[in-house]
Amino acid sequence: MTKLAVALSIAGTDPTGGAGIMADLKSFQARGVYGMAVVTSVVAQNTTGVQQIENLSLDILEAQLDSVFSDIEPDAVKTGMLATKEMMTVIKPYLEGSKAAYVLDPVMVATSGDVLIDEEARRHLKAELLPLAKIITPNLPEAEEIAGLKIQTAEDILKAGEIILRDFGPQAVLIKGGHLQGDATDYLFTKDERFHWSSPRIETVHTHGTGCTFAAVITAELAKGRTLYQAVDKAKQFVTKAIAQAPQLGHGSGPVNHMAYHD
Repeated sequence: MTKLAVALSIAGTDPTGGAGIMADLKSFQARGVYGMAVVTSVVAQNTTGVQQIENLSLDILEAQLDSVFSDIEPDAVKTGMLATKEMMTVIKPYLEGSKAAYVLDPVMVATSGDVLIDEEARRHLKAELLPLAKIITPNLPEAEEIAGLKIQTAEDILKAGEIILRDFGPQAVLIKGGHLQGDATDYLFTKDERFHWSSPRIETVHTHGTGCTFAAVITAELAKGRTLYQAVDKAKQFVTKAIAQAPQLGHGSGPVNHMAYHD
């Protein structure tokens, strides 16, 4: 029997199922990967925004990590919402001690515009976790925050990607260009190569959880042994179809359809 690939998400929750760990587990399942999850924060959110956040204690965070890594070693790990510097300090040794491919989704601001992590946590994320990542997956506001550069054009994206690779040390950077005008174009930067993917922009408000989903599919594909290019290519196809067939739920920015893509 072929070994089943295993992926772990370390992130916050979304009780309406569109983002966070809930979206990650749906994405893992859709890509045929066994999914596991460690909760960092319980987030009261829905399609209209974030209503309340309660960060779990460091003790229970570490206990969850111990439970996973002492029993089932993941092939790939994704981190999403890491609300505090102290959480990152607890998580870092597990990332360093694992052979798993590490996908860092630098969740700083929700689709609704709600700020999710404080300034100290942002600085720690850049200094301590980015150098460990096989790939990081910022959207434009997050790429601006990390690179310290205002992004308004495709040329700005190229500059930001180079800065992040050079100054912060991840193996690869995927900058998602969905916030720019025109086609939805995403850019992958590695030490030696540059790639981009474009798809026609879908006019919809239903994009809740797209960032989580994109990064989760990349994580699932890396867990299966795919290359970075193959993983991002599959994730782009998956997210494009998931947005196009969004189930039109909620009163705000609704979730995408994690069951839409098949290959």
